[in-house]
Amino acid sequence: MSIKNKSRLIAVTGKGGVGKTTVCALLIKQLLAAGKTPVLAIDADPNSCLDSALGVNVTSTVGRAREEVKTETDSGISKRELLRLKLESSIAEAKGFDLVAMGRPEGEGCYCYANNILKDIIAEISSGYPYVVLDNEAGLENLSRRIVQKADMLVLVSDASNSGLQTLLRLYELASEMEMTYSKLALVINRLRNGKLPDRIEDIKTKTGADLVIGLPENEEIAAFAEQSKCYLEISDSNIVYSKIAEIINHL
Repeated sequence: MSIKNKSRLIAVTGKGGVGKTTVCALLIKQLLAAGKTPVLAIDADPNSCLDSALGVNVTSTVGRAREEVKTETDSGISKRELLRLKLESSIAEAKGFDLVAMGRPEGEGCYCYANNILKDIIAEISSGYPYVVLDNEAGLENLSRRIVQKADMLVLVSDASNSGLQTLLRLYELASEMEMTYSKLALVINRLRNGKLPDRIEDIKTKTGADLVIGLPENEEIAAFAEQSKCYLEISDSNIVYSKIAEIINHL
């Protein structure tokens, strides 16, 4: 996949529960505040929680469109073109950004066909957006789907646990195995209890060749937003986690 014109793609991934969707939402908030609009947000996680984090309601997803096309018998156009049209019409529009969600299939079968269409959609429509932020599926398998093979910034999110940091290294290795290319690599260590990065992070930075390492402390405001399912775009501008996320944008 090629990123057309001046669009810059930020791909965020990490194991489940480390806060990657929060990172995505705060990245989008930073981009909106900087006037880098419109932003295209892509939720490639079947659990589809980025819409809630951004305060929008997604009514149609890639998964649902896939099922609708499977049962279509007389549309007058090819199923591939019909799926493309359904996906383009399902983009949720909000102030300063648009959102497209992968969703979950409603029937049997793999995502391969829908994944290919999603890759096409990213390639075709991203040129209309200065920035594209992609929230990958949690876990290691998301990169193997090859939804994105080229990014301006790859962001790997982890907590400070040994297993989390080990997964961080595995994600980096998998990205290399999948021949994913990126201009910059950022490591985000989330929910630091004492605000201090783990000792082994320098070794991980060296092994991965990361351009940036960011430590995000535990934060009461963000925890409250998560508990209440509030829109992260409403986080206060003075929030320390939100401020630190700006480092990723600055590196682009």
